[in-house]
Amino acid sequence: MPRDNSIKKVLVIGSGPIVIGQAAEFDYAGTQACRSLKEEGIEVVLLNSNPATIMTDKDIADRVYIEPLTIEVVEQLIKKEKPDSVLPTLGGQAGLNLAMELEEAGFLKENNVRLIGTTSETIKKAEDRLEFKATMEKIGEPIAASKVVTTVEDGLAFTNIIGYPVVLRPAYTLGGSGGGIAHNEYELREILENGLRLSRVGEVLVERCIAGWKEIEYEVMRDSAGNCITVCNMENIDPVGVHTGDSIVVAPSQTLGDKEYQMLRTSALNIITELGITGGCNVQFALNPNTFEYCVIEVNPRVSRSSALASKATGYPIAKLAAKIALGYSLDEIVNAVTGKTYASYEPTLDYIVCKIPKWPFDKFYGASRKLGTQMKATGEVMAICNNFEGALMKALRSLEQNVFYLSIPEMEGKDTEYLRTKLKDVDDQRIFAVAEALRQGITEEEIHNITKIDLWFIDKIKHLVEIENKLKSSAVSQERDEYFEAAARFVIEKDKASIGMLQRMFKIGFNRAARIVDQLSDAGIVGPEEGTKPRKVLMSSEQLESYFEEYL
Repeated sequence: MPRDNSIKKVLVIGSGPIVIGQAAEFDYAGTQACRSLKEEGIEVVLLNSNPATIMTDKDIADRVYIEPLTIEVVEQLIKKEKPDSVLPTLGGQAGLNLAMELEEAGFLKENNVRLIGTTSETIKKAEDRLEFKATMEKIGEPIAASKVVTTVEDGLAFTNIIGYPVVLRPAYTLGGSGGGIAHNEYELREILENGLRLSRVGEVLVERCIAGWKEIEYEVMRDSAGNCITVCNMENIDPVGVHTGDSIVVAPSQTLGDKEYQMLRTSALNIITELGITGGCNVQFALNPNTFEYCVIEVNPRVSRSSALASKATGYPIAKLAAKIALGYSLDEIVNAVTGKTYASYEPTLDYIVCKIPKWPFDKFYGASRKLGTQMKATGEVMAICNNFEGALMKALRSLEQNVFYLSIPEMEGKDTEYLRTKLKDVDDQRIFAVAEALRQGITEEEIHNITKIDLWFIDKIKHLVEIENKLKSSAVSQERDEYFEAAARFVIEKDKASIGMLQRMFKIGFNRAARIVDQLSDAGIVGPEEGTKPRKVLMSSEQLESYFEEYL
């Protein structure tokens, strides 16, 4: 359907200060949306309290206001600028909460301003725990046994019926703020009191804990004509119980069969249709690894942190297209800016693997608990692309820039199996290193799976990396070792940082010394002359190459 020409001037609400769960991803989304609106000749007014963003540059919007994100400021701004529409779905949870408060107060209706990209009813169905539960039951989508409570006493009473542990999810909060898993009455009281305080409406969902199930996400798009597509699906390496922002994530999913994939895809499309979302939406599922049983965890009726990851992973500009859809366009009317030929109604297809690893601030906060749960702690993330899981994981690991070049850290090296079994039970940021060290020490894949509930497929891939390490560490000179050295030398010629890391590990030297070796390779006659576009040949055997390095060092 054609663009809604009644939309002339739009107020875009930014995400405000950078906090855990709401950081640069929303600056990325907001910038895309503002540019997308301006392409259509829309006058864009931007409100954001954070000047350290790209979206607040003077060229991004027609008018930029750097003011606190409060109801009073938004009301004054609407009265001054007189926009006909407000776009709240690109400012994270802050934008949605402000939109709901304005709508509930009747201010938008009084000033002839409407919400675009979503409706107050849609936000309420997705964010209000009681409404969400009722909506899922209406369309027959399974959810864990749960109850919305407004007092600590109600939470205790319900927990006594279903038993511990329970998951607590406050309404209208970001990044799992105020939530957690309670294993006893003391933890329940502490988390529940905090969750009720942080919830905008004083509600917390108390639900049966299904920790250990697989956690799967679907990024979905829908237009006002009812056309729906899935942009991509993502799988957490960690099972349910760890916030998706704190889990290593791969896209597309690697351990789902076609039946499971299609079952969850159909569910995601049914949910976005029932909620009436126009634009992007993130749906999170828990899947029983032993059966086809699943539960809907939650829905984000907006561009989310995962949307930025999905956009970069697939090349599908979710925020940009969500802004177009908010203006009334349908998916089959929007040309894909990447191809210039296909339309936004085509689902992206990935022939590669994307791996995301969170970046935690524990190196700056030494006293902070490293334990991970349903409340997000990561302050950033890195993403890597490769044609196999092992390559993507190792690229992402090195991109963290924490002087870690393979699956080993000093805290785990040389530990006995009893210590490692204990560490495998600890759900923290170091668990993947514990898995790798446990495999080095001979603990079986099945035992690691039983302790961590990480899928055996991922454990097998980590074992493959450990086996490659062992081959590289072998002192026997073989054809295979020749190939490794030749590959290392070729990498060095290209001055690739990953290869410098390889030299560091081979000779146990620092980065700067490894880099100096790089600069001397050509002068030393180790490589042959250039032959067009062909890789320069290595003129020394692996033994000579190793001797050269050892002599130089």
